Amino acid sequence: MLNILEVFLKDSLTPRQVVEELDKYVIGQHKAKRAVAIALRNRWRRQRLPEDLRDEVMPKNIIMIGPTGVGKTEIARRLAKLVQAPFLKIEASKFTEVGYVGRDVESIIRDLTEIGINMVKTEMSEQVQEKAAALAEERLLDLLLPPLRTASGHEAPTTEQQEQHSSTREKLRQQFREGKLDERMVELEQKEKVMPFGIISNVGMEEIEMNLKEMLGGLLPEKTKRRKIKVTDALRLLVQEEAAKLIDMDKVIKEALQRIEQSGIVFLDEIDKIAGRESHGPDVSRQGVQRDLLPIVEGSTITTKYGPVKTDHILFIAAGAFHVSKPSDLIPELQGRFPIRVELDSLGKAEFIRILTEPRNALIKQQVGLLATEKVSISFSDDSIEEIADIAASVNERTENIGARRLHTILERLLDEISFDAPEKSGSKVTIDASYVRERLTDIVKSEDLSRYIL
Repeated sequence: MLNILEVFLKDSLTPRQVVEELDKYVIGQHKAKRAVAIALRNRWRRQRLPEDLRDEVMPKNIIMIGPTGVGKTEIARRLAKLVQAPFLKIEASKFTEVGYVGRDVESIIRDLTEIGINMVKTEMSEQVQEKAAALAEERLLDLLLPPLRTASGHEAPTTEQQEQHSSTREKLRQQFREGKLDERMVELEQKEKVMPFGIISNVGMEEIEMNLKEMLGGLLPEKTKRRKIKVTDALRLLVQEEAAKLIDMDKVIKEALQRIEQSGIVFLDEIDKIAGRESHGPDVSRQGVQRDLLPIVEGSTITTKYGPVKTDHILFIAAGAFHVSKPSDLIPELQGRFPIRVELDSLGKAEFIRILTEPRNALIKQQVGLLATEKVSISFSDDSIEEIADIAASVNERTENIGARRLHTILERLLDEISFDAPEKSGSKVTIDASYVRERLTDIVKSEDLSRYIL
């Protein structure tokens, strides 16, 4: 497997290419796309610097400012997928300051580490899949036709017996590969650790319980359980077991920690919820949470069960609506660690039309695909898409502005009857035009109370 430096040097996209890739999934928000594309390219540039200067260059963290449903999370998520980087989305409002029961901010890095480990393990598992499948096939044939053994006090199997056994095994192999044995049952032995105790979990206690069980895992007896399952299910379990044996976990951990430290991305949502410095009484203060976040964003070493993780070069992307507070309400030290600020635009009718039709995962394409599984063909006329976008924009103006998420609600309401009746209408074709949209939604849109509750 290529180390992280080689990945950066060989496969890094230019800022223009990053924006073009993001355009396939996120409509508009060009300023935000440019900001994250430049931040990504700066990582590639840093890797090409001499080692003494490389460690001095800090990531340019970003604050995205904009209402809900305009694409903040989607930009960060797609960015992480582009570079195959460990990515964690977390709400800043989930954390409490030191001394209070709740999630501590260091759990951000522990969660990111778990994601990185799983990502690398999956990649390495795919590399050994072919070998694991071959080994699993042999084990499965042993279950279907146990190997010849010499019984105590008896003679070893004769050559003729061995040849007959080998011939039968090859016939079974052929039948198995042709799928003729898929429904046959085999008895598989599985190992499971017995946990003789449990901790009464409270907020923040789940992680302690998991870590305690993991530490004591090696000391606890392993219990084997035999159960009968189909050949297809047995093969899947055996492939997983064999792949796990072939993977070098030390290599996985080393690669994952390097990837997390050099290319990890943390998306801190709802950062505006901890902005502000007021503190009333003996309660968790917003400023306290900010001060706890500061060392991680500045760069510190966090202890995880896989080893220490340095946060110096992890990219932090914060986001918030900032309706009540503003970025300047964050403590100055934290503000200084987010030098890039981009404002995302509110979405209107024009953007909604594009969101419904243009992206690779466009909502119209999703709905058409879902109903096609029931052999129901639906098509949307251009005027129906305009009408849907117009209603979404109108409801957002009159009630709470939830951006593109309003389209999900409206489409579900619009297709409610078709979705319900689809199994009985297999083979039918439905064309949705503007009059159909108005018929289904106009009454709800007219009543502000109804649209507030239903849309």
